[in-house]
Amino acid sequence: MQVTRQRRTAEKEQISILGRRVGRRTTVVTAGIAVALAVTGTAVAQTGQFGTQQVGQTTADGQVVSSDQYIAPYGSRTVINDGKIMSSTVSPDGSHLAASVTDGDAALVIMDLKTGQLKQKVGTNAKDDLRISSGAVGQEGPTYSPDGSQLWLGQAGGYTKFIVNPDGTLSSPTAVNIPADGSKQALVGAAVFSADGSTVYSAVNGQNRVVAIDAATGTVKQTWAVGNAPRGMAMVGDKLYVSNEGGRPAKAGDTTINSYGTQVPADPETGATTSGTVSVINLSDASAAVGSIDVGLHPTAVYARNGVVFVTNTADNNVSVIDTRKNRVVQTIATQPWPEASVGYEPDAVTLTADGHLLVTLGRADAVAVYRYKSPQEPVSYVGLLPTDYFPAEIATVGKEVIVSNTRGIDARRPTDSAGHGTHDTTSSLTRFTLPDDSAVRSQTAKVFKQNGWTRGSVTSAKGKGKDKGHKKPVPVPARLGEPSTIKHVFLIVKENRTYDQIFGDMPQGIGDPSLTQFGENVTPNQHALARQFGLYDNTYDIGTNSAEGHNWLMQADDPEYTESSAGEYTRSYDTENDALGHQKSGFIWTGAQAAGKSVKDFGEFQSVESKPAGATWQNLYCDTKNMQATGAKTAYPIQTGSAIPSLNKVSVPGFPLFDTSVPDIYKEQIWEQDFEKDGPANLNMFWLSNDHTGGPANAAAQVADNDLAVGRMVDKISHSEYWKDSAVFVVEDDSQAGLDHVDGHRAPIQIISPWAQHGTVDNRYYSQITMIRTIEQILGIDPMNQKDSAATPMVTAFTKKPDYTPFTTLPNRTSLTLGLSTQPSCGPDTPAPQDPEAAPAPTSVKVPADKRALAAQWNVWKSKQRLTGPNAVPDFANPAQMDHFTWYQTHNWKTPYPGESTVYAPDDVPGAYIPSAESDG
Repeated sequence: MQVTRQRRTAEKEQISILGRRVGRRTTVVTAGIAVALAVTGTAVAQTGQFGTQQVGQTTADGQVVSSDQYIAPYGSRTVINDGKIMSSTVSPDGSHLAASVTDGDAALVIMDLKTGQLKQKVGTNAKDDLRISSGAVGQEGPTYSPDGSQLWLGQAGGYTKFIVNPDGTLSSPTAVNIPADGSKQALVGAAVFSADGSTVYSAVNGQNRVVAIDAATGTVKQTWAVGNAPRGMAMVGDKLYVSNEGGRPAKAGDTTINSYGTQVPADPETGATTSGTVSVINLSDASAAVGSIDVGLHPTAVYARNGVVFVTNTADNNVSVIDTRKNRVVQTIATQPWPEASVGYEPDAVTLTADGHLLVTLGRADAVAVYRYKSPQEPVSYVGLLPTDYFPAEIATVGKEVIVSNTRGIDARRPTDSAGHGTHDTTSSLTRFTLPDDSAVRSQTAKVFKQNGWTRGSVTSAKGKGKDKGHKKPVPVPARLGEPSTIKHVFLIVKENRTYDQIFGDMPQGIGDPSLTQFGENVTPNQHALARQFGLYDNTYDIGTNSAEGHNWLMQADDPEYTESSAGEYTRSYDTENDALGHQKSGFIWTGAQAAGKSVKDFGEFQSVESKPAGATWQNLYCDTKNMQATGAKTAYPIQTGSAIPSLNKVSVPGFPLFDTSVPDIYKEQIWEQDFEKDGPANLNMFWLSNDHTGGPANAAAQVADNDLAVGRMVDKISHSEYWKDSAVFVVEDDSQAGLDHVDGHRAPIQIISPWAQHGTVDNRYYSQITMIRTIEQILGIDPMNQKDSAATPMVTAFTKKPDYTPFTTLPNRTSLTLGLSTQPSCGPDTPAPQDPEAAPAPTSVKVPADKRALAAQWNVWKSKQRLTGPNAVPDFANPAQMDHFTWYQTHNWKTPYPGESTVYAPDDVPGAYIPSAESDG
């Protein structure tokens, strides 16, 4: 192999001082965007321009991030290294900023805006300046009282109310509980104080109602039923305007999908919501009926100014303008800056400047859209775009200055003492600028286009062009959608939670760090052999932080704003397979394949329901696998699975389990193999092989070895079949959150396995999950789902026009699959033959050093509480820092401290153990 290496450059962010205040969440959108290319007068390169640049590297175009983008914000930047900002607000006197954060070392931070310094941390960590009982934070808030004497922080069960001290710090946290409605917690959205500060009006998101709370006593005084999932709120005179992200209540005859115990009107194929509404509450008349105004899909932020209410319709990519005198929408402002894709920009905040500029943050475009606004009825005029940091989520004007809160800041680049980076090293940021004149905004628009890879002609199609389509010579990755490909069958294998260095850091051909390698060739011989035969990719990135995000990036080419903004608590839903609010209106990769006339089979991916018969233990399923492989018999333990999404249920293969670490991946492989032998493959075949997540009955190394063997056997079967000549297997992690990588925590192992794939090479080009999905779309003729995959560059360079039909032969596992089991299977332990004939067989049990047995026992107690196995198994329920340490200790036999640390910790002593886990708390 030959390799061209480009080492990353170290980036040192200079933190700017924030000298002005940041306002509460407001909402901004774009209109008239179809003229964007005419405005900029340019077309720019796609994400292929990254070349061999790495995430974290600073270039002339900005810093490279894992989402196929550069970031280089207009104005100044303040980086916050305490997690992702979910929401922020400024004290009434403008002296302090309060921001709710998650995935870091606090739940709430207070910043002194005169000095730009962090003044106070509030959270569950013992090192916090002020401790509270829960680190969960909602999608909206926190909220200051009009006189600045109180601050209310929204959480899963209500609020935590603080006293604001004269110096701006907080004290005296008091719980304001909103009772659960059956199993439905409050999950509060936005809060608004009455003008005199005596009443707090709260959008109770989880219970589809708005309540009035006595600010002094915390007593609920009045309740109004509204639409589904109320979220944003604004007060205009004596009326409250409340956005309902899930739209109107269902009616008889509606197709519905569940969302937190409520049946929400939804599309019968994709399961995406089909309505969005704003409820209008008349506070002056307790008997008045709650009004309803139809707006776009997924209305989020609500901003009121001069008798007008602006509502960001995040999934519809527009902003509704409501005239409060008429209580109706008088204008809808489009937010589509790039004509090539109509969706995926995700407007999520808006404000209006004193000189008549409407500003809208486009979360997934890392930009602020600028419009000229005169009146509700007069159409706005689009000016252009200003670049921000990663995922702008709030915006406010403070005098002549504009302040933007960016949820992901500069990506997962928080300073760390360990030897590498992890996806939970999250940051956020505040960017500040004075709005430039219109000509300067237009000049910055070209920069935003370049940073997003928005290129004229990025998506070209041969569909309907019969002559060209029929006579075009097939190539692996066609230049135009609908042109013939040499590849007819795509296999997308989704795995769980590993970084590049964890698997391939021991391969000297690539850019790796062997000190971070936990599952090297002795555990993953097939992955290593596949990399040697079909190519090693050492500059490829997952985008998500966890499974909730990762599977969405793969199935929707996006992590929709609903999931992004839910990260503070994830109580309403985590993996959004069974929640209508998490589904984009443009559908999924499988619905796109069906629309293109392609067949689909799903094996576990994105499914949400599983039931197992009695006796289906890991040990019994392991023995059942051996029996199926030896005799061809059907499984003795048929497992039932399903999905809430109608279109996925139609293509799901019965009996293939979803996430469950108590089911061996080699069992799943046998279920697939029987279907493959009987019916052959579809054009698109999707799999969830999840045991490299670890945490099941066998120890970490055994589970990763099980996963490796299952993938090896699958590729062996495909490559020795009649379908091999026109097949391609894509192997990808859903995310890379469960470990460290010396380049970036998002860097992950991928594999492209096909006669048409480059063989025996090392590919240093920047790729991502999005470019992989775009490649699959290009092969099968699937229309891209949103602006992210529309802008992505297909991985043409990973393929060749000269096929090599050499098949792959499975290598036997070297690590025992039954290693670490407390009870061995009835068919006996797995005893891999040693590579060296003179060596002893691999051990089937773990010998913990005597001085670490008590510590290991503590970890086993911790493990038993993490919902890693059984009917209620949930990916990422465990605290991420603890799970990473547990896996490291297992793979190093409890002898070696975690990288960057000097001792082996008990569960509660792990640095970062206070970070809420994804499913359990945030």
